Amino acid sequence: MAITIYHNPRCSKSRTALQLLEQQGVALTVIEYLKTPLNAESLQSLIHKLGLPPRDLMRRSETPYKEIELQDASDADLIAAMIAHPILIERPILADDTRAILARPPERVLDFITTSY
Repeated sequence: MAITIYHNPRCSKSRTALQLLEQQGVALTVIEYLKTPLNAESLQSLIHKLGLPPRDLMRRSETPYKEIELQDASDADLIAAMIAHPILIERPILADDTRAILARPPERVLDFITTSY
Protein backbone atom coordinates (compact mmCIF):
# COMPACT_ATOMS: atom_id res chain seq x y z
CA MET A 1 0.00 0.00 0.00
CA ALA A 2 1.40 3.37 -0.97
CA ILE A 3 1.54 6.30 1.39
CA THR A 4 0.97 9.89 0.36
CA ILE A 5 2.72 12.71 2.16
CA TYR A 6 1.29 16.20 1.85
CA HIS A 7 4.53 18.07 2.03
CA ASN A 8 5.91 21.59 2.26
CA PRO A 9 9.66 21.50 1.51
CA ARG A 10 10.16 24.78 3.40
CA CYS A 11 8.95 23.16 6.65
CA SER A 12 11.61 21.40 8.72
CA LYS A 13 9.08 19.00 10.25
CA SER A 14 7.83 18.07 6.80
CA ARG A 15 11.36 17.54 5.51
CA THR A 16 12.16 15.33 8.51
CA ALA A 17 9.02 13.24 8.00
CA LEU A 18 9.85 12.78 4.32
CA GLN A 19 13.41 11.78 5.17
CA LEU A 20 12.18 9.19 7.69
CA LEU A 21 9.83 7.70 5.10
CA GLU A 22 12.57 7.55 2.48
CA GLN A 23 14.96 5.89 4.95
CA GLN A 24 12.34 3.20 5.58
CA GLY A 25 11.99 2.51 1.84
CA VAL A 26 8.25 3.20 1.87
CA ALA A 27 6.35 3.34 -1.44
CA LEU A 28 5.59 7.03 -1.43
CA THR A 29 3.72 9.71 -3.33
CA VAL A 30 4.83 13.25 -2.47
CA ILE A 31 2.32 16.05 -2.98
CA GLU A 32 3.64 19.55 -2.49
CA TYR A 33 0.24 20.93 -1.60
CA LEU A 34 1.29 24.56 -2.03
CA LYS A 35 2.11 23.84 -5.70
CA THR A 36 -0.75 21.38 -6.19
CA PRO A 37 -3.56 22.57 -3.91
CA LEU A 38 -6.19 20.16 -2.70
CA ASN A 39 -9.71 20.42 -4.05
CA ALA A 40 -12.73 20.34 -1.74
CA GLU A 41 -13.33 16.60 -2.18
CA SER A 42 -9.70 15.67 -1.44
CA LEU A 43 -9.50 17.94 1.59
CA GLN A 44 -12.78 16.65 3.02
CA SER A 45 -11.59 13.07 2.50
CA LEU A 46 -8.36 13.85 4.35
CA ILE A 47 -10.23 15.50 7.20
CA HIS A 48 -12.48 12.45 7.46
CA LYS A 49 -9.47 10.07 7.52
CA LEU A 50 -7.74 12.23 10.13
CA GLY A 51 -10.81 12.22 12.36
CA LEU A 52 -10.16 15.85 13.25
CA PRO A 53 -12.35 18.91 13.06
CA PRO A 54 -11.17 21.23 10.25
CA ARG A 55 -9.88 23.84 12.71
CA ASP A 56 -7.41 21.31 14.16
CA LEU A 57 -5.83 21.00 10.71
CA MET A 58 -5.24 24.74 10.42
CA ARG A 59 -2.14 26.80 11.00
CA ARG A 60 -3.76 29.55 13.03
CA SER A 61 -0.65 31.71 13.18
CA GLU A 62 -0.60 32.24 9.40
CA THR A 63 -1.56 35.66 8.07
CA PRO A 64 -4.62 34.53 6.06
CA TYR A 65 -6.17 33.00 9.19
CA LYS A 66 -6.04 36.37 10.92
CA GLU A 67 -6.91 38.46 7.87
CA ILE A 68 -9.99 36.43 6.99
CA GLU A 69 -11.03 36.41 10.66
CA LEU A 70 -11.62 32.67 10.86
CA GLN A 71 -11.77 32.53 14.66
CA ASP A 72 -15.54 31.93 14.67
CA ALA A 73 -15.93 30.44 11.18
CA SER A 74 -17.98 27.34 10.43
CA ASP A 75 -16.35 24.10 9.33
CA ALA A 76 -17.47 24.77 5.75
CA ASP A 77 -15.85 28.22 5.85
CA LEU A 78 -12.64 26.77 7.28
CA ILE A 79 -12.46 24.17 4.51
CA ALA A 80 -13.09 26.87 1.90
CA ALA A 81 -10.30 28.98 3.43
CA MET A 82 -7.84 26.04 3.33
CA ILE A 83 -8.69 25.45 -0.32
CA ALA A 84 -8.21 29.13 -1.16
CA HIS A 85 -5.09 29.47 1.04
CA PRO A 86 -3.30 26.10 1.28
CA ILE A 87 -0.64 27.67 3.52
CA LEU A 88 -3.29 27.33 6.24
CA ILE A 89 -3.07 23.52 6.17
CA GLU A 90 -0.92 22.02 8.90
CA ARG A 91 1.84 19.71 7.74
CA PRO A 92 3.04 17.12 7.16
CA ILE A 93 0.06 14.85 6.62
CA LEU A 94 0.43 11.16 5.79
CA ALA A 95 -2.41 9.22 4.22
CA ASP A 96 -3.08 5.82 2.76
CA ASP A 97 -6.32 4.41 1.38
CA THR A 98 -8.13 4.30 4.71
CA ARG A 99 -6.46 6.58 7.25
CA ALA A 100 -4.31 9.65 7.77
CA ILE A 101 -2.24 11.30 10.48
CA LEU A 102 -0.79 14.70 11.12
CA ALA A 103 2.88 13.80 11.50
CA ARG A 104 3.76 16.21 14.27
CA PRO A 105 6.17 15.31 15.65
CA PRO A 106 7.65 13.79 12.50
CA GLU A 107 8.52 10.57 14.33
CA ARG A 108 4.81 9.69 14.18
CA VAL A 109 5.51 8.48 10.65
CA LEU A 110 7.23 5.42 12.12
CA ASP A 111 4.06 4.42 13.99
CA PHE A 112 2.01 5.02 10.86
CA ILE A 113 4.16 2.85 8.61
CA THR A 114 4.55 0.02 11.12
CA THR A 115 0.79 -0.33 11.31
CA SER A 116 0.48 -0.03 7.50
CA TYR A 117 2.61 -3.00 6.57
